[in-house]
Amino acid sequence: MLCGEKIVYSQSYLSVQPSILGIMSLNYPIGVETFEKIIEDGSAYVDKTEVIYRLTQAGQFFFLSRPRRFGKSLMLSTMEAYFEGRRELFDGLWLGQAEGVDWTPRPVLRLNFISSKPESEDVVSLLNRHLKGWEKRYNITDIENSLSQRFFNVIKNAYEVTGEKVVILIDEYDKVLVNTMDMPELHEQMKSILKPIFSILKEADRYIRFAILTGVSRFSKLSLFSDINNLRDITLSDEFCTICGITEQEMINSFKVGIQAIAEGEGLTFQQMVQKLKDNYDGYHFSANCPDIYNPFSLICAFAEKRILHRWFESGTPTFLLKKVRDTD
Repeated sequence: MLCGEKIVYSQSYLSVQPSILGIMSLNYPIGVETFEKIIEDGSAYVDKTEVIYRLTQAGQFFFLSRPRRFGKSLMLSTMEAYFEGRRELFDGLWLGQAEGVDWTPRPVLRLNFISSKPESEDVVSLLNRHLKGWEKRYNITDIENSLSQRFFNVIKNAYEVTGEKVVILIDEYDKVLVNTMDMPELHEQMKSILKPIFSILKEADRYIRFAILTGVSRFSKLSLFSDINNLRDITLSDEFCTICGITEQEMINSFKVGIQAIAEGEGLTFQQMVQKLKDNYDGYHFSANCPDIYNPFSLICAFAEKRILHRWFESGTPTFLLKKVRDTD
């Protein structure tokens, strides 16, 4: 955890010096998904850089599914900062102290579908906006007609201009697919737009250093990904099950101040509050041997407002799942 005060390194997390626990007021980054902003603002941050680094060294193409508001965007932002060689942001974190880390800056293409609406024109516009920015960055003047070919040219040119293989980070790839699940015709239109884009990952693999797609659903087994059979699905992997969310040990070690503050507000002991937090926010397991994972959004909101709230359900409920439940027996 970073909090603008003196910090000490301990295992895979950072914790505050005990002597200043009683006087510190932490900045909890509710709704902040940019690694750089969290670090520069001195906000609370559970150090996930060790497991993130292991993932970046474990292969080339990955897929990860997690619920909404579970830290996927922050994970990608952390990867982006690492691959861009921004070592200064990792001072005091595991990755900043690890030996043998390659900090060579690499071209990073980050594609975020979170703001896209369930209309084909909006998705095309979003893709076109990203592509125009990348084409300008890498001085591409000979513009192809198809979105997929433009994407291939961006990847190829980024490699040729920089001399380094490209990193591709795709956030909420399934946003428009989930939103159109009950609209079959529009759903198929979305798949027809996205499939050629995602297929480029295999076609351009010789120019790619690392690529990951994240979302809330596992469409990886459907026809959308039939052309890219090289994605490793780590959704239920023991090795990376803690990459998003907060473990109980991380909560206790990194948020002593927050636990104590909310405990005092409710007239409970520290241990009683740990149990109450567990009763409300624990219960996620993403593999057979995964430790208890706490919902990070709910936990941060509880610490910031010093009371137990059900904030995730209010803002991160998977409505597509509720629709499915209502429509079936």
